[in-house]
Amino acid sequence: MKTEQIYLDFNASTPIAPEVVEAMKPFLNRHYGNPSSHHWAGDPAKEAIENARRQVSDLLQCHPGEIVFTSGGSESNNHAIKGVFHALKDRGNHIVTTQIEHPAVINPCKFLEKLGAEVTHVGVDQYGRVDPEEIEKAITPKTILITVMHANNEVGTIQPIKEISEIAKRHRILFHTDSAQSVGKIDTQVDDLGVDSLSVAGHKLYAPKGVGALYIREGTPIEPLIHGAGHESGRRAGTENVLLIVGLGKACEVAKKYLNDDKIPYLRDRFWEMLQEHFGSEVVLNGHPIHRLPNTLNVSFVGRVGSELLAQLDGVAASTGAACHSGSVELSPVLKAMGIPPEVGMGAIRFSLGRTTTLQELDRVIQLLEKALPS
Repeated sequence: MKTEQIYLDFNASTPIAPEVVEAMKPFLNRHYGNPSSHHWAGDPAKEAIENARRQVSDLLQCHPGEIVFTSGGSESNNHAIKGVFHALKDRGNHIVTTQIEHPAVINPCKFLEKLGAEVTHVGVDQYGRVDPEEIEKAITPKTILITVMHANNEVGTIQPIKEISEIAKRHRILFHTDSAQSVGKIDTQVDDLGVDSLSVAGHKLYAPKGVGALYIREGTPIEPLIHGAGHESGRRAGTENVLLIVGLGKACEVAKKYLNDDKIPYLRDRFWEMLQEHFGSEVVLNGHPIHRLPNTLNVSFVGRVGSELLAQLDGVAASTGAACHSGSVELSPVLKAMGIPPEVGMGAIRFSLGRTTTLQELDRVIQLLEKALPS
Protein backbone atom coordinates (compact mmCIF):
# COMPACT_ATOMS: atom_id res chain seq x y z
CA MET A 1 0.00 0.00 0.00
CA LYS A 2 1.41 3.39 -1.01
CA THR A 3 2.15 5.77 1.85
CA GLU A 4 0.01 8.91 1.77
CA GLN A 5 2.13 12.01 1.23
CA ILE A 6 1.15 15.03 3.34
CA TYR A 7 3.05 18.27 2.84
CA LEU A 8 3.13 20.55 5.88
CA ASP A 9 6.40 22.36 5.20
CA PHE A 10 5.19 25.39 3.23
CA ASN A 11 7.54 27.69 5.18
CA ALA A 12 10.46 25.76 3.70
CA SER A 13 9.17 25.99 0.14
CA THR A 14 5.91 26.10 -1.78
CA PRO A 15 4.82 24.35 -4.98
CA ILE A 16 4.66 26.57 -8.03
CA ALA A 17 1.10 27.84 -8.43
CA PRO A 18 -0.70 26.63 -11.60
CA GLU A 19 -1.26 30.22 -12.73
CA VAL A 20 2.48 30.85 -12.37
CA VAL A 21 3.33 27.80 -14.49
CA GLU A 22 1.02 29.03 -17.25
CA ALA A 23 2.51 32.53 -17.17
CA MET A 24 6.02 31.15 -17.51
CA LYS A 25 5.39 28.78 -20.44
CA PRO A 26 5.84 31.32 -23.28
CA PHE A 27 9.27 32.17 -21.91
CA LEU A 28 10.45 28.58 -22.13
CA ASN A 29 10.25 28.41 -25.92
CA ARG A 30 9.08 31.62 -27.66
CA HIS A 31 10.39 34.72 -25.92
CA TYR A 32 14.10 33.98 -25.71
CA GLY A 33 15.54 37.42 -26.48
CA ASN A 34 17.79 39.41 -24.17
CA PRO A 35 15.67 42.06 -22.41
CA SER A 36 18.46 44.60 -22.95
CA SER A 37 18.34 44.14 -26.74
CA HIS A 38 16.52 46.87 -28.65
CA HIS A 39 14.82 44.75 -31.30
CA TRP A 40 11.85 42.45 -31.85
CA ALA A 41 13.37 39.54 -29.88
CA GLY A 42 14.27 41.55 -26.81
CA ASP A 43 11.12 43.67 -26.57
CA PRO A 44 8.78 40.92 -25.26
CA ALA A 45 11.28 40.00 -22.55
CA LYS A 46 11.70 43.61 -21.48
CA GLU A 47 7.93 44.13 -21.40
CA ALA A 48 7.49 40.96 -19.33
CA ILE A 49 10.02 42.13 -16.75
CA GLU A 50 8.35 45.52 -16.39
CA ASN A 51 4.94 43.88 -16.08
CA ALA A 52 6.31 41.63 -13.32
CA ARG A 53 7.81 44.67 -11.62
CA ARG A 54 4.35 46.24 -11.56
CA GLN A 55 2.83 43.03 -10.16
CA VAL A 56 5.36 42.89 -7.32
CA SER A 57 5.03 46.60 -6.57
CA ASP A 58 1.24 46.27 -6.54
CA LEU A 59 1.45 43.68 -3.78
CA LEU A 60 3.89 45.80 -1.76
CA GLN A 61 2.11 49.06 -2.67
CA CYS A 62 5.21 50.86 -3.86
CA HIS A 63 6.47 52.44 -7.09
CA PRO A 64 7.57 49.84 -9.68
CA GLY A 65 10.93 51.58 -9.97
CA GLU A 66 11.64 50.72 -6.32
CA ILE A 67 11.72 46.97 -7.10
CA VAL A 68 15.01 45.23 -7.92
CA PHE A 69 14.87 41.60 -9.05
CA THR A 70 17.35 39.23 -7.40
CA SER A 71 18.11 35.52 -7.19
CA GLY A 72 16.14 35.12 -3.96
CA GLY A 73 15.78 36.13 -0.34
CA SER A 74 19.42 35.54 0.57
CA GLU A 75 20.70 37.85 -2.14
CA SER A 76 18.10 40.47 -1.26
CA ASN A 77 19.16 40.42 2.39
CA ASN A 78 22.86 40.56 1.48
CA HIS A 79 22.23 43.49 -0.86
CA ALA A 80 20.18 45.42 1.69
CA ILE A 81 22.69 44.96 4.53
CA LYS A 82 26.05 45.12 2.73
CA GLY A 83 24.81 47.79 0.35
CA VAL A 84 23.91 50.20 3.15
CA PHE A 85 27.10 49.45 5.07
CA HIS A 86 29.29 50.27 2.07
CA ALA A 87 27.24 53.34 1.15
CA LEU A 88 27.24 54.83 4.65
CA LYS A 89 30.48 53.53 6.22
CA ASP A 90 31.84 57.09 6.37
CA ARG A 91 28.88 58.01 8.57
CA GLY A 92 28.95 55.02 10.91
CA ASN A 93 29.56 51.29 11.23
CA HIS A 94 26.91 50.02 13.66
CA ILE A 95 24.08 47.65 12.76
CA VAL A 96 21.22 46.62 15.06
CA THR A 97 19.51 43.27 14.49
CA THR A 98 17.98 40.46 16.57
CA GLN A 99 19.01 37.05 17.82
CA ILE A 100 16.32 35.24 15.82
CA GLU A 101 17.16 36.38 12.30
CA HIS A 102 17.58 33.95 9.41
CA PRO A 103 21.20 33.01 8.59
CA ALA A 104 20.80 35.13 5.44
CA VAL A 105 20.86 38.15 7.78
CA ILE A 106 23.05 36.85 10.61
CA ASN A 107 25.91 35.75 8.35
CA PRO A 108 26.16 38.93 6.23
CA CYS A 109 26.38 40.83 9.52
CA LYS A 110 29.17 38.49 10.68
CA PHE A 111 30.99 39.07 7.40
CA LEU A 112 30.74 42.84 7.79
CA GLU A 113 32.25 42.57 11.28
CA LYS A 114 35.44 41.45 9.53
CA LEU A 115 35.33 44.73 7.63
CA GLY A 116 34.94 46.83 10.76
CA ALA A 117 31.21 46.73 11.41
CA GLU A 118 29.84 46.59 14.93
CA VAL A 119 26.68 44.51 15.30
CA THR A 120 24.24 44.36 18.21
CA HIS A 121 21.93 41.33 18.43
CA VAL A 122 18.88 42.28 20.49
CA GLY A 123 17.13 39.49 22.39
CA VAL A 124 13.47 38.45 22.27
CA ASP A 125 10.84 37.42 24.79
CA GLN A 126 9.48 33.92 25.43
CA TYR A 127 7.25 34.23 22.37
CA GLY A 128 10.08 35.20 20.03
CA ARG A 129 9.03 38.87 19.84
CA VAL A 130 11.45 41.77 20.13
CA ASP A 131 10.68 44.79 22.29
CA PRO A 132 10.97 48.01 20.25
CA GLU A 133 12.34 49.76 23.34
CA GLU A 134 15.25 47.32 23.37
CA ILE A 135 15.95 48.17 19.73
CA GLU A 136 16.05 51.86 20.65
CA LYS A 137 18.36 51.21 23.59
CA ALA A 138 20.80 49.47 21.24
CA ILE A 139 21.13 52.53 18.98
CA THR A 140 24.41 54.46 19.14
CA PRO A 141 25.64 57.59 17.31
CA LYS A 142 27.31 55.21 14.83
CA THR A 143 24.15 53.22 13.98
CA ILE A 144 23.42 53.27 10.23
CA LEU A 145 21.03 50.32 9.84
CA ILE A 146 18.39 48.37 11.75
CA THR A 147 17.39 45.01 10.26
CA VAL A 148 14.57 43.00 11.84
CA MET A 149 12.64 40.18 10.16
CA HIS A 150 8.93 40.72 9.63
CA ALA A 151 7.94 37.20 10.69
CA ASN A 152 10.03 34.36 12.03
CA ASN A 153 10.41 31.34 9.79
CA GLU A 154 10.44 28.79 12.64
CA VAL A 155 7.74 29.86 15.08
CA GLY A 156 5.87 32.36 12.91
CA THR A 157 6.00 35.24 15.39
CA ILE A 158 5.32 38.60 13.73
CA GLN A 159 7.53 41.47 14.84
CA PRO A 160 6.35 45.02 15.66
CA ILE A 161 7.82 46.43 12.47
CA LYS A 162 5.71 49.61 12.41
CA GLU A 163 6.82 50.57 15.92
CA ILE A 164 10.46 49.88 15.11
CA SER A 165 10.22 51.92 11.91
CA GLU A 166 9.03 54.92 13.89
CA ILE A 167 12.08 54.59 16.13
CA ALA A 168 14.36 54.33 13.10
CA LYS A 169 12.83 57.45 11.53
CA ARG A 170 13.19 59.39 14.77
CA HIS A 171 16.89 58.61 14.83
CA ARG A 172 17.32 58.97 11.04
CA ILE A 173 18.48 55.38 10.65
CA LEU A 174 17.70 53.16 7.66
CA PHE A 175 15.45 50.19 8.37
CA HIS A 176 15.39 46.87 6.49
CA THR A 177 13.07 43.93 7.04
CA ASP A 178 13.43 40.36 5.80
CA SER A 179 9.89 39.55 4.66
CA ALA A 180 10.63 36.20 3.02
CA GLN A 181 8.08 34.44 5.23
CA SER A 182 5.43 37.16 5.35
CA VAL A 183 4.98 38.30 1.74
CA GLY A 184 1.86 36.64 0.38
CA LYS A 185 0.69 35.53 3.84
CA ILE A 186 -0.04 38.84 5.55
CA ASP A 187 -0.10 42.49 4.49
CA THR A 188 3.34 43.79 3.55
CA GLN A 189 2.57 47.28 2.29
CA VAL A 190 5.84 49.13 2.64
CA ASP A 191 4.37 52.49 3.67
CA ASP A 192 2.29 50.87 6.40
CA LEU A 193 5.40 49.06 7.66
CA GLY A 194 7.53 52.19 7.28
CA VAL A 195 10.62 50.36 5.98
CA ASP A 196 13.36 51.57 3.66
CA SER A 197 14.04 48.14 2.19
CA LEU A 198 12.25 44.80 2.19
CA SER A 199 13.30 41.35 0.98
CA VAL A 200 11.11 38.93 -0.99
CA ALA A 201 11.80 35.23 -1.69
CA GLY A 202 9.89 33.74 -4.61
CA HIS A 203 9.73 30.13 -3.52
CA LYS A 204 7.98 31.08 -0.28
CA LEU A 205 4.93 32.41 -2.17
CA TYR A 206 4.30 29.83 -4.90
CA ALA A 207 6.88 31.14 -7.38
CA PRO A 208 9.97 29.21 -8.53
CA LYS A 209 13.15 28.86 -6.52
CA GLY A 210 16.04 31.08 -7.52
CA VAL A 211 14.17 34.36 -7.83
CA GLY A 212 13.35 37.15 -5.41
CA ALA A 213 13.09 40.90 -5.12
CA LEU A 214 14.39 43.74 -3.02
CA TYR A 215 12.28 46.81 -2.40
CA ILE A 216 14.50 49.88 -2.04
CA ARG A 217 12.72 53.10 -1.12
CA GLU A 218 13.53 55.89 -3.53
CA GLY A 219 16.45 57.96 -2.28
CA THR A 220 17.89 55.21 -0.06
CA PRO A 221 21.70 55.20 -0.31
CA ILE A 222 22.80 51.68 -1.20
CA GLU A 223 25.76 50.20 -3.04
CA PRO A 224 25.06 47.41 -5.59
CA LEU A 225 25.96 43.93 -4.43
CA ILE A 226 26.77 42.77 -7.97
CA HIS A 227 28.68 45.13 -10.25
CA GLY A 228 28.70 44.94 -14.01
CA ALA A 229 26.51 46.44 -16.72
CA GLY A 230 23.56 48.70 -16.02
CA HIS A 231 20.81 46.12 -15.47
CA GLU A 232 17.98 46.89 -13.06
CA SER A 233 18.67 50.63 -13.39
CA GLY A 234 22.27 50.03 -12.36
CA ARG A 235 21.34 48.42 -9.05
CA ARG A 236 21.91 44.74 -9.85
CA ALA A 237 24.15 43.70 -12.73
CA GLY A 238 23.48 40.57 -14.76
CA THR A 239 21.02 39.73 -17.52
CA GLU A 240 17.64 39.27 -15.87
CA ASN A 241 16.20 35.78 -15.50
CA VAL A 242 13.05 36.57 -17.46
CA LEU A 243 11.41 33.18 -16.97
CA LEU A 244 11.62 33.26 -13.18
CA ILE A 245 10.86 36.97 -12.90
CA VAL A 246 7.64 36.41 -14.83
CA GLY A 247 6.83 33.63 -12.36
CA LEU A 248 7.46 35.87 -9.36
CA GLY A 249 5.30 38.63 -10.78
CA LYS A 250 2.39 36.31 -11.40
CA ALA A 251 2.78 34.76 -7.94
CA CYS A 252 2.51 38.20 -6.36
CA GLU A 253 -0.61 38.94 -8.40
CA VAL A 254 -2.20 35.65 -7.30
CA ALA A 255 -1.16 36.17 -3.67
CA LYS A 256 -3.41 39.21 -3.36
CA LYS A 257 -6.45 36.92 -3.60
CA TYR A 258 -5.33 34.91 -0.57
CA LEU A 259 -4.36 37.66 1.87
CA ASN A 260 -7.81 37.77 3.51
CA ASP A 261 -8.65 34.10 3.03
CA ASP A 262 -9.58 32.58 6.41
CA LYS A 263 -9.22 28.94 5.34
CA ILE A 264 -5.57 28.50 6.32
CA PRO A 265 -5.76 30.20 9.75
CA TYR A 266 -8.90 28.17 10.47
CA LEU A 267 -7.11 24.92 9.66
CA ARG A 268 -4.08 25.94 11.73
CA ASP A 269 -6.24 26.74 14.76
CA ARG A 270 -8.31 23.58 14.32
CA PHE A 271 -5.14 21.51 14.13
CA TRP A 272 -3.88 23.06 17.37
CA GLU A 273 -7.22 22.27 19.03
CA MET A 274 -6.96 18.65 17.90
CA LEU A 275 -3.44 18.35 19.24
CA GLN A 276 -4.56 19.68 22.61
CA GLU A 277 -7.60 17.37 22.67
CA HIS A 278 -5.50 14.29 21.97
CA PHE A 279 -2.25 15.04 23.82
CA GLY A 280 -3.12 17.59 26.50
CA SER A 281 -0.12 18.88 28.45
CA GLU A 282 2.23 16.71 26.40
CA VAL A 283 2.13 19.34 23.66
CA VAL A 284 2.93 23.06 24.05
CA LEU A 285 2.86 25.99 21.63
CA ASN A 286 6.08 27.73 20.58
CA GLY A 287 5.71 31.31 19.37
CA HIS A 288 3.23 34.09 19.94
CA PRO A 289 -0.39 32.94 20.33
CA ILE A 290 -1.76 36.02 18.49
CA HIS A 291 1.00 37.82 16.58
CA ARG A 292 1.78 34.84 14.38
CA LEU A 293 1.71 33.90 10.72
CA PRO A 294 -1.70 32.46 9.77
CA ASN A 295 -0.19 29.23 8.46
CA THR A 296 2.44 28.42 11.08
CA LEU A 297 2.09 26.06 14.03
CA ASN A 298 5.27 25.25 15.94
CA VAL A 299 4.64 22.86 18.81
CA SER A 300 6.78 20.85 21.19
CA PHE A 301 6.04 17.31 22.30
CA VAL A 302 7.49 17.50 25.79
CA GLY A 303 10.17 14.96 26.60
CA ARG A 304 10.35 13.70 23.02
CA VAL A 305 12.88 14.28 20.26
CA GLY A 306 11.20 16.05 17.37
CA SER A 307 13.29 14.44 14.63
CA GLU A 308 12.65 10.95 15.98
CA LEU A 309 8.93 11.60 16.26
CA LEU A 310 8.74 13.09 12.77
CA ALA A 311 10.52 10.03 11.37
CA GLN A 312 7.61 7.90 12.62
CA LEU A 313 5.04 10.00 10.75
CA ASP A 314 5.20 8.13 7.45
CA GLY A 315 4.73 10.44 4.50
CA VAL A 316 4.46 13.67 6.52
CA ALA A 317 6.76 16.49 5.45
CA ALA A 318 7.42 18.98 8.26
CA SER A 319 10.44 20.50 10.04
CA THR A 320 12.03 20.15 13.45
CA GLY A 321 13.47 22.80 15.75
CA ALA A 322 16.40 20.81 17.07
CA ALA A 323 19.24 18.79 15.60
CA CYS A 324 20.66 15.51 16.88
CA HIS A 325 24.44 15.19 17.03
CA SER A 326 26.11 12.07 18.45
CA GLY A 327 23.25 11.33 20.80
CA SER A 328 22.79 14.91 22.01
CA VAL A 329 20.08 17.33 20.95
CA GLU A 330 20.90 20.94 20.09
CA LEU A 331 18.11 23.52 19.95
CA SER A 332 17.86 25.97 17.07
CA PRO A 333 19.18 29.49 17.77
CA VAL A 334 15.59 30.75 17.64
CA LEU A 335 14.34 28.43 20.38
CA LYS A 336 17.45 29.18 22.44
CA ALA A 337 16.86 32.92 22.13
CA MET A 338 13.29 32.41 23.32
CA GLY A 339 14.56 30.64 26.43
CA ILE A 340 12.74 27.38 25.66
CA PRO A 341 13.89 24.66 28.10
CA PRO A 342 15.85 21.84 26.41
CA GLU A 343 13.34 19.18 27.46
CA VAL A 344 10.65 21.17 25.65
CA GLY A 345 12.60 22.53 22.70
CA MET A 346 14.05 19.17 21.69
CA GLY A 347 10.52 18.01 20.86
CA ALA A 348 9.73 20.94 18.57
CA ILE A 349 8.08 20.33 15.19
CA ARG A 350 6.99 23.07 12.81
CA PHE A 351 3.85 22.34 10.82
CA SER A 352 3.38 25.03 8.17
CA LEU A 353 0.19 24.88 6.14
CA GLY A 354 -0.56 26.04 2.61
CA ARG A 355 -3.26 26.57 0.02
CA THR A 356 -3.67 22.85 -0.68
CA THR A 357 -3.82 21.70 2.95
CA THR A 358 -7.03 19.88 3.93
CA LEU A 359 -8.68 18.98 7.20
CA GLN A 360 -8.48 15.32 6.15
CA GLU A 361 -4.70 15.58 5.98
CA LEU A 362 -4.56 17.05 9.48
CA ASP A 363 -6.83 14.29 10.78
CA ARG A 364 -4.40 11.77 9.30
CA VAL A 365 -1.45 13.45 11.03
CA ILE A 366 -3.27 13.17 14.35
CA GLN A 367 -3.79 9.45 13.72
CA LEU A 368 -0.11 8.98 12.98
CA LEU A 369 0.86 10.91 16.09
CA GLU A 370 -1.41 8.75 18.22
CA LYS A 371 0.41 5.65 16.95
CA ALA A 372 3.80 7.24 17.61
CA LEU A 373 2.79 8.54 21.05
CA PRO A 374 0.97 5.70 22.82
CA SER A 375 -0.72 6.74 26.04
